[in-house]
Amino acid sequence: MIKNNGCQALPAILMFNRRYPAARHSGSDRHPRRNIMYHIIVNPASKSGRGRVIWEELEQIFRKEGIPHKVLYSKGVGHVTKVVERLTAPDKEGTDRPPVKLIILGGDGTINEALQGIRDFDKVLLGYIPTGSSNDLARDLNLPKDPKKILRNILKGNTIRTMDLGVLTYSDIIAGDERERSRIKSSAVPAHRFFAVSSGIGFDAAVCEEALTSRFKSTLNKLGLGKLTYLTIALQQLIAAKRVSCDIYLDEEQTPIHIDRLLFTAFMIHKYEGGGFQFCPMADDSDGKLDLCIVGSLPKPVILAALPTAFFGKHYIFSSIRHYAASKVRFQTSIPLWVHTDGEVYTKSNSITVSCLPQKIKLMM
Repeated sequence: MIKNNGCQALPAILMFNRRYPAARHSGSDRHPRRNIMYHIIVNPASKSGRGRVIWEELEQIFRKEGIPHKVLYSKGVGHVTKVVERLTAPDKEGTDRPPVKLIILGGDGTINEALQGIRDFDKVLLGYIPTGSSNDLARDLNLPKDPKKILRNILKGNTIRTMDLGVLTYSDIIAGDERERSRIKSSAVPAHRFFAVSSGIGFDAAVCEEALTSRFKSTLNKLGLGKLTYLTIALQQLIAAKRVSCDIYLDEEQTPIHIDRLLFTAFMIHKYEGGGFQFCPMADDSDGKLDLCIVGSLPKPVILAALPTAFFGKHYIFSSIRHYAASKVRFQTSIPLWVHTDGEVYTKSNSITVSCLPQKIKLMM
């Protein structure tokens, strides 16, 4: 359902990471946001069903200030991607047009779905109002807690922050294969998926897959303890973890890093994953590099001790937890494992390639 509030307002001049004084205009061009159309995608189920309520409160700002906007409520898996594809598709006449201003109200998963639909990242300015359960992107960006403050910063148009974009490629995808699928995703598995925060294979992806349908997630979200969802499920998955070996190729290296017993590997653009685990405290979201947190063979009692330290980024004191950085990683495992992008899980794989595209995302802040 789309609502169109076609009020009139005047565009602010956006320049990357710099502030400019407002230009002087005469007559009807005095309002600073005239003719700017904002497209807002709302996940109404986010924040334990309060996503719609939060948006309805924020929409009063648009109405009060006469800012043109269109709002669409997401309707399930894949819907946001299709909407964004339509919004960002090239003009049929091939004419140049200003960037699409797209605001996402939801969690990291909603952002991830939107990224899959963007046709040209140079033609999209993205805004983010976090209402998810983990909100790891917002945590690393140090966004305000108040959604109204976030929105007002976006609408001021003073700052555009560029961030790296991750790309996951399933190297072993073939047409018609019968690999194990995630419980809530369609049978069609795309060969490539973008991610803004992190990707992962193994234990952390298995936790994400379980969280998609977990009764703990809904209960803890209602109690305001959403970050404990992943810790609770992690303890369950740890008991069931299988022994897996892997070979990791960094950039153009031909000799792999061999891990005889892998628990998981996280490929990080940002510092946090899974509701506050600081897997890569050294990560820089605009350096063109993926930061890898590789967790190898550890006794389960030691892993239980290591997990809480990851909230503070102190887990590298354990010898079997390693950090690497690379622009491109090829990853092969002895058996197929769950793989996620920003917590979204589609399928298992035993051969993936993960790459970093430098500073492709333009974020209104």
